[in-house]
This record gives sequence, C-alpha cells and structure tokens, in this order.
Amino acid sequence: MTMSASVSTLDAVRSAAPIIDEYLESIERDRLLPEAVARALVDAGAFRMLVPRSLGGDELDPMTVCEVVEELAIRDGAVGWCAMIGACNGLFGGLLPRAGAAEIYADRDVVLAGQFRSSGIAVQVDGGYLVTGRWPFASGIMHSRWLMGGCQIVEEPNGTSTGPAKLMFMPREDATVVDTWHVGGLRGTGSHDFEAKGVFVPAARTVSFADPPVEPELLYSLPSIAMFATMIASVPLGIARHAIEAFKQLGGIKKPTFSQALLRDGAVAQSHLGEAEGFLRAGRAFLFESLRSAWQIAQRGERLSWHDRGLLWLSATQAVTQALHAVDLVYRAGGAASVYTSSQLERCLRDIRAASQHMTVMTTNYRWRVSSSSARTYRGRFGAAIPSAQTDRYVRMGHQPQDRQGARPHDPAVAAAAGGSGH
Repeated sequence: MTMSASVSTLDAVRSAAPIIDEYLESIERDRLLPEAVARALVDAGAFRMLVPRSLGGDELDPMTVCEVVEELAIRDGAVGWCAMIGACNGLFGGLLPRAGAAEIYADRDVVLAGQFRSSGIAVQVDGGYLVTGRWPFASGIMHSRWLMGGCQIVEEPNGTSTGPAKLMFMPREDATVVDTWHVGGLRGTGSHDFEAKGVFVPAARTVSFADPPVEPELLYSLPSIAMFATMIASVPLGIARHAIEAFKQLGGIKKPTFSQALLRDGAVAQSHLGEAEGFLRAGRAFLFESLRSAWQIAQRGERLSWHDRGLLWLSATQAVTQALHAVDLVYRAGGAASVYTSSQLERCLRDIRAASQHMTVMTTNYRWRVSSSSARTYRGRFGAAIPSAQTDRYVRMGHQPQDRQGARPHDPAVAAAAGGSGH
C-alpha cells in the first residue's frame, strides 16, 4: 500500500457523499444502489481496495479498508455494506489461480457478489465443473458483473462429496437473480438469491479456502474470513456514528413534551449521548487495535496464532455489539420523534439490526471455551482458548496458523479439518 493510494480512496468516497445523499430515498425504495451511486463507488476505487497490485488493484492495508467502509456507512448503511462486500470479494484476486483472477479482475470496473455457503453442487467434468445451485444473501448483486457460490464437489449428479468445497466464479449473466430481498434493514443492498443450472465453470475460476494464496504479498497471508469479520463490523460503526450525529441534530430542535428546554439540554439526553459516544469509540478502538496487531504480525513474516485470530473475531463482534448499543441509546433518548423517517434514527436502527445478524459478528462468538481435543492442544500451546462457535471455521476457512517462529503446529485432526469449507 502507498499512502497516496489510501488517502485518495478516502478522499474519493468523501467526495461521493453528495451523490449518495441525493439517492437516499431511491436506495431504500428500489432495494438497490442506483447506477449513479454504484458508479461513484467504482470511480472512487471502493471495490478494488483489496485487489492485488499485479492486477491493477490498490492492495490497501486492512485498517484503511475499514476506514473507507466506515466512512461510506456514515452516509448510508446499505452503501457501506455494498462497498464492504465488493471490497472483500476483491481479495479473491490474490487467492484464485492466476488465469482465473486475470479474467475477472482485468476489468477495472468489476464488482463481485455471491455467497460462501456451499449451497451448490459442482460435477467434475473435463476442464472444470458443471455447477447447479441456489445461493441466498448475494449483497450488491444488482450492480455486480461476476458471482461466486460455494459448492460441494461430486463426480456425478447426486453423488457424494469428493473433497473440499470450492467457490465457483461465473459471469452474472450465467445465473438468474431471484427477487427475495423484502426486509426491514439494509434494503438498498439488494441481497437477493441467485441460482445456476448446469453452468460450466473452468477450474481456473475455482478456489478452496484450504488452498494457499497465489499472491505472495502480505495481505493475502491473513486469514480471510477473520479479516472479513472486521470489515463487516466497520458498517455498524459507521451507522452508529450517523445515528449519534442525527441525534445531535434532533436535540437542537426538539423540545420534549412538558418541557420548554431543548432536548440537548436535558440530563437524560446528555447522559445517553455521552454513553453512546463512549461505547462506540471503545468498540472501534478495540477493532483497530486487533487489526493493527494482526497486520504487524504479517509484516514480520509470521502467521497469526489462534489467539490472534480469536481477537479479530472477538473485536469485530464487540465493535458491533457496542455500536448497536449506542444506536439503541440515542434512539430511545430521541423519544417519539425517533420513529419518523425524517429523524434518520429509525433507518439507522433498522440497518444496524440487520447488519448485526451476520454470522461473523453474532454474539455466539463470545463463547470462550474449548470444544474439541484439537482446540485444547492449541489452548495449551498458545495460552488462550478460541471461541468455540468458530473453532471449526478457523481450520476450515483459511490456512492453519503457525506459531510465532513460523512452524506449523502438527495436529492430524486439524490438518484433516483444514480440507473442508463453508460459511
């Protein structure tokens, strides 16, 4: 990453604020990002932040990506979410085989949507796979050119899985969008289902989370799903900041019932605002502290330990939990005025509630206990348990961690588990 690249991306998304503001109503009403908003994000480089420099991307560090996503989510939660999804999917430019990565990411305007969940079946054929399946929650699909879906690999239809699940990448025109996104929050993400029937996907456009990264750069050595969790958490951070600022505006014009003073002058409102600010800043600080630590470990040429990975998941979950609490505080403090769309608070509440339901930041991540003999081995070796709800995902969705000296801990059970995939 160069400093000029990171600064220009932040500046560019800030410059896009008037365009986003102009289309806020249509984002909500039409359940998608209007073409002008999607174009502004493309032009700002929001979707190429994690694409390798070798493919014309910016290859920014994770902290900068989180700052950009947060900045966009301050304007609108759905815009921030779509930018986050598109940016995260750019990381596959460093994981896919080079031929497949070049085919997809050579287009500087490319945006990807999809789903890691192995909801499809891929039948092995000469040169690749025939893919059939239906995948939910494809955020940003209406402005995307490529799709990906997780698949179980079989040798023949209705056969049993023959190995690790893989992600299959296909042009959007090879799939059918199914209109399913009728929801309360994050409406503008257009997170519809999509389905494919017998679509041929060449082997070069497939990847398993168990595969080593193709790009040698530091960014692609980090555990992808744990890193995605921190970027997902950046959306609620932005939404909560928006809610706090909206509450300040409301406090300057509203007089509570039976009061002649402005809302902002009341002790309860001031207390709620101060508490919300504290919760939000503390959650954000923990998230960025964990990210900076992980990045420094990668810069030293070391892989993250189980403890380091666990802190990424924990800090992401905590950031979302505290952002959610901050929005609840100012929404309640706003009284009856909070329910009106003109206050912006009700949209913030709906959006952050939807974002907090994502599995990578669910409160199940707080269960710090050991759930398997393999995890107990690592607990003794690294001095900390990892969240039990994530134990299997860590070994299925990324490379096994090395210790701080770079040696990969030997554990047959973990080595076997590393062959799977899922979301």
